[in-house]
Parts: sequence; C-alpha cells; structure tokens
Amino acid sequence: MPEQITAYIAVTDRDWFDTLSAQGTIDEVNFWQPSASTAFRALKAGEPLLFKLHSPDNYIVGGGFFAYWTKLPVSLAWEAFLAKNGAENVDEMRRRIERYRRVKPSQHEDYEIGCILLEQPFFFRQGEWLPVPAWQPNIVRGKTYDLAVEPGRNLWEQVLTRLRARNGEVLRDAEIVAGAKEPYGKALLVQPRLGQGSFRIIVTDAYSRRCAITRERVLPVLQAAHIRPYSEGGEHRVDNGLLLRSDLHTLFDRGYVTVTPEYRIEVSARLKSDFDNGKDYLELHGHSIALPSKSNERPATEFLSWHNEHCFLTG
Repeated sequence: MPEQITAYIAVTDRDWFDTLSAQGTIDEVNFWQPSASTAFRALKAGEPLLFKLHSPDNYIVGGGFFAYWTKLPVSLAWEAFLAKNGAENVDEMRRRIERYRRVKPSQHEDYEIGCILLEQPFFFRQGEWLPVPAWQPNIVRGKTYDLAVEPGRNLWEQVLTRLRARNGEVLRDAEIVAGAKEPYGKALLVQPRLGQGSFRIIVTDAYSRRCAITRERVLPVLQAAHIRPYSEGGEHRVDNGLLLRSDLHTLFDRGYVTVTPEYRIEVSARLKSDFDNGKDYLELHGHSIALPSKSNERPATEFLSWHNEHCFLTG
C-alpha cells in the first residue's frame, strides 16, 4: 500500500508573506514559530506546507516543501537565512516574532524560536489565491490534509496547476511526483534541494552542535563547511558538510587541513613553512573526527577524496 502523502496548511503572518513574495524567486525560507516549545512533526521531508493567511483572508497563498525542523537562537536564525526569514533586518524580525510571544523578552535576549525549513517556496499572485477547504475558525496553527482523498486531492491538483503554469519555475529544482523515492526508501512527494541556510542548520544539528575536530560547543563560532565547495560543483547536502570552528573552516577551505575517507585529520606541513607557526593545529594531525550519529549524515567518501586530491596542500 502506498505511503500516505500529507500536506499541512499553516496559518501565516501576512507581513512575513508580503516580504518574501516581494523578493521574487528564492530557494528556501524559514517559516518561524514564535515559540520553540513544541516540535513540528506534521510532515515528512519532501511534503508540502501551504501558507494560509489569517482570517478574514482565508486563502492559500503559496507554500514550500518541508526539509527540517529545529529550534534556534533568534540570532542564528537571522544569520542563516537573513531576509529569507521574512523580514528586512533582525530588529524587524524580532518585532514580528514578539507580537506573538506571551512573555516579552528583554532587549538583548537571544531567545529560541521554532524553525520550519522549507525549500523551493512559491508565492501565488492574488488572482491565484485558493479558498481554503474544510477550515474551522478555531484552528490557530494549522491542519493536515491527506492528498489522496478529498478535499486534499483537489486542492493539490489546483496547486500543481498553478506551479506548472509558471513554466517550471518551482519544478526546476525538485521533481513533484507522488511516490518518488529518496535514497533511504521513504516515499516522497518531492525531493527538496537544500538552500545555503538550511544546509548550515542541518549540518550544525547533525554534529550535535559541536565542532567535528575540536568538539567546541560555542555556537557563534561554529560554521558548516562544504567538503566539495559549491563553486566547484558541490551541493548543499549534509554528507557534503563538516561542522568546524571558524578558524578550522578557513584552514580547511584553503587546504591546510583535510579529513581522509577514514575520517582522520591531516594537517599540511605547509602550515609551518608558510607561517612559521601552527603548532596547535599540527597537534591535531592523525586524530579522528567526531561523526554524526546517523550514518547517512556522515561525510561521503567521494567528497572527502575530492578534497584530499584537489584542495589539500602537500609538499
């Protein structure tokens, strides 16, 4: 029996929607929740989340494809997604979040928010808005719909019709086909392609928010490094990422540090010859890195081999 495909219609802040829709085509958004107290479990990766405006605008006005949920300090959410948070700057983002929080935070409090990361978002023009089906006035967050039966099936057909009319604008990076398979066997509606911000956050969580080399846990200095750079054909994939302290990220990108396919650290002798220094880094040579607990999130051998061959400085 095919796995059920679900959509979630979420009540959406109008200012958030207007800010993002004005940006044109973007690859990802952070659909934030003002509180991080409840994890979002309504969707599987690849299923659609649709945006419904607050009453009296009871219309579906766009959506995106679910990739991941986590809770983040508001400062990190802003750094990772910037205007893709649906605000022009961090102060505006905080003001919008705080309209919905029950307890007003202090001026500089770096409080946590829930972050629903959506890929390949789409925004309908007002003439394309869809009346929301079977909606009760007391729903304050959202509602799930089975896309195999009514009214979900008809709703999704109308969404697809609007997307296809855009000459594949949204379909460009993601095949929207019920029953498509991801590498780990789950039936998906779409295989979402991660954006830069989502890559950063998912890699950060995969490594339990600790540097893979030093185990550093101070979040502001941790960065998601591409093993094969995006500019060199690498992708925003968790198995093409390492969570590194910022100085080690710089050395990794410049080829003074690499990680072998056996997950061991190699430090180039060029570090000492080029800078007449580097003792603390050279002491890391030969140590094993810390790995994500999930095997499919660990660095792929093909990417580590590429970095060893094309980036690492020898001689």
